[in-house]
Amino acid sequence: MFVTGASGWIGSHAVGELLSADHEVVGLARTDAAAAALQARGAAVLRGDLDDLDALRRGASGADAVVHLANKHDWANPAESNRAERTAVDTLTDALAGTDRPFLFASGLAALPSGRPLTETDASPFSGPDAPRGGAENLALDKGVRAIAARFAPTVHGTGDHGFVAQLVATARRTGVAGYLGDGLTAWSAVHVDDAARLIRIGLERAPAGTRLHAVAEEAVPSREIAEAIGRSLNLPVRPVEAEHFGFLGQFFGTDMIASSEITRTTFDWKPTGPTLTEDIEAGAYAHA
Repeated sequence: MFVTGASGWIGSHAVGELLSADHEVVGLARTDAAAAALQARGAAVLRGDLDDLDALRRGASGADAVVHLANKHDWANPAESNRAERTAVDTLTDALAGTDRPFLFASGLAALPSGRPLTETDASPFSGPDAPRGGAENLALDKGVRAIAARFAPTVHGTGDHGFVAQLVATARRTGVAGYLGDGLTAWSAVHVDDAARLIRIGLERAPAGTRLHAVAEEAVPSREIAEAIGRSLNLPVRPVEAEHFGFLGQFFGTDMIASSEITRTTFDWKPTGPTLTEDIEAGAYAHA
């Protein structure tokens, strides 16, 4: 299997899950450190990055499945991130055209329906190169290959995570306050990284073309509960703050990003078993932040 983002947060756990299930893995590595980490785990290495389209073609053409988890995540230049994502998805799916080899790719929970969680039957409203993530979900699902969208919760948590929750913890440390916005009732879905990695393997092995997998263990964790767990873990006061307290993250922490995974669980017998988000926070999973 060819994996982009193989040395990243979700990718490194996915590689471990795939190797433990006796799959051979080739990981895309941008740096010497990433290559060494992959080799140490028993994976093969293909050097390159998302802009190296020849490397993407070689990796996809020589693999029996492709897992695309890499993303530039350039918050200062989202247009570039969107362009790179769309181009990479276009290149990888072209390499798989005419085959039944699975293409599982990372997507997210966005443009939620009003008044209810997003479900697997809800199509993404984003299309075209100027859309978030370059409209890559609809692009991939329309390419005529065995494309599988893995929609990850906004926090894929665990020890070593450097994502949104790590930034919330770092902000609390810096300011001396574990904050939340408004009444603290906006909520995020959450999933432990090991459960997400297991779902990636299940999707590759079993999901048909056009599947939307929801890597969601907890449907809605209120932002105030997240702040309270951070406060307990750092022994800091918890109180409402303004969005500017969080910098760019304020626009996300004050937004509902929630989804159901009922169809994913029922269809693929996926049963999350990892700790909850607040359990992870209070157990010290973000002590590094």
